[in-house]
Amino acid sequence: MKSSLLHGIKKLGPGLLFAGAAIGVSHLVQSTRAGADFGFGLIWALVLIHLVKYPFFQFGPRYATATGESLLDGYKKLGKGVLLTYFILNLATMFTIQAAVTIVTAGLAANLFGITSNPVLWSIIITSICFILLIVGKYQLLDKLMKLIIITLTLSTIIALLMAFLNSETIQNFSQIIPNGTVEVSFLIAFLGWMPAPLDVSIWQSLWAIEKQKDKSYNFNTKQAIFDFNIGFSGTLILGTCFVSLGALVMFNSGETFSGSAVQFSEQLITLYTNNLGAEMYIFIAAAAFTTMFSTTITTLDASPRAMTKTFDLLTNKSYKNMYWFWISFLAIGTIIILLFFMSEMATLIKIATILSFLTAPFFAIINYLLISGKYTPKEWRPSTPLKVLSWFGIIFLIGFSIWYLFSL
Repeated sequence: MKSSLLHGIKKLGPGLLFAGAAIGVSHLVQSTRAGADFGFGLIWALVLIHLVKYPFFQFGPRYATATGESLLDGYKKLGKGVLLTYFILNLATMFTIQAAVTIVTAGLAANLFGITSNPVLWSIIITSICFILLIVGKYQLLDKLMKLIIITLTLSTIIALLMAFLNSETIQNFSQIIPNGTVEVSFLIAFLGWMPAPLDVSIWQSLWAIEKQKDKSYNFNTKQAIFDFNIGFSGTLILGTCFVSLGALVMFNSGETFSGSAVQFSEQLITLYTNNLGAEMYIFIAAAAFTTMFSTTITTLDASPRAMTKTFDLLTNKSYKNMYWFWISFLAIGTIIILLFFMSEMATLIKIATILSFLTAPFFAIINYLLISGKYTPKEWRPSTPLKVLSWFGIIFLIGFSIWYLFSL
C-alpha cells in the first residue's frame, strides 16, 4: 500500500509544478485580500475562473504528450506571427510577474529569518539562490522539491482553516457579491487575472510535460498527463477557497487593512495564521508561507527563460547552446532593477502584473483551442464536445470581461 502510494506520487510531475507556480501571489495575497475585503462574497468568482480557464491549461500537457512537442512548436505551425506575438507579450510581462512573486517571497524571508528587513536585499539573495539551484539541479530538482512543498502547504493551510472556523464565534454570511465601482472592479480583475495563474502557464506545462517524458522509468502518456494536471489544478481551487475563507474569518469587518509594504504585509499574513494556531506555531507557519512563495519564485524563474529559449530557437530556426543562460540571467537582473523602483509598492506591482495577465488571456485561450482542436493534434486526443462547449464559453467570457474592464477605466 505504502509502496504503491509512493510510486503514484513519483509519477506526478508537471501538475504539481503547475500548482507550485499557481499557489503563490494569487492565493497568499489576492485570495486573502478577497476574503478580508468581501468576506465569502467572491467564492463565486474563484470557482468561475477555475472553470473558465480549465480547458486552456489542460490543453498544454494534453498537446505535449499527444504530439511529443510543446505548445510553442504548435504555435509556429499556426503561423510565425502567433509565435512572435507570444514572444512580445511574454517579454512585456515576465519581468513584472517575476518581480511581484520575488518581493512577496522577500517579505516573508525578512520575517522568518530576520538579518535584514530590506526586501530588495532579500530579493537579490533569493533570486541568486534560485538561479544557482536551477543551473545545478534543473528540472529534476523542481520535480522532487514541489512534491514536498505542496504536501506541506496543503496540510498547514487546511489545519489553519479548521482552527479558524473552530475559534470563530461570528455567524458567517455566505451571500455572494458582485463588485461595483472602479476600485472594486479593478480588484476583481486583478483577482481573476492570476487565479489560478496566467494562461501562458499552459506553455510552461507543455515544456515541463516534455521534460517529464524524458524520464523513461515512468510511462508519462497523455492519459497520465491529464490525470496529473487535474490533481494539481484541483489543489489550486481547494487552497484558493481556503485562503479566501481565512481572510474572511480573521480580517473581514475587523477594520484592519493589508499594508502595501512587502515586509509589513508578510507580517500581517503570518499573524493571520498564528492568531488561530497559536504563537508556538509561528515558525512552522512562517516557513510554510515562505516555502510556498519560494516555490513560485523558482518555478517562474525557470519557466519564462525556458519558454523564451524555445521561442527564440523556433523564430530563428536555430538552436543556441547558451540561450537558457542568457534568458535566466536577463530575467534575474531585470527583476532586481524593477524592484529598486517598486520595493515599497507591492500592491501596485501585483495589480499591474495581474491585470496584464488577464487582458492577454483571450489570446492564449483562442490559440490553445485552435491548436488542440485542429489537424496538428491526433484525433483521439482532441477535446470532447463538452470540453469544446466549455472552451467556447471560456473564450467568450474572457473576451467579454476584458472589454468590460477596459470600458470601466
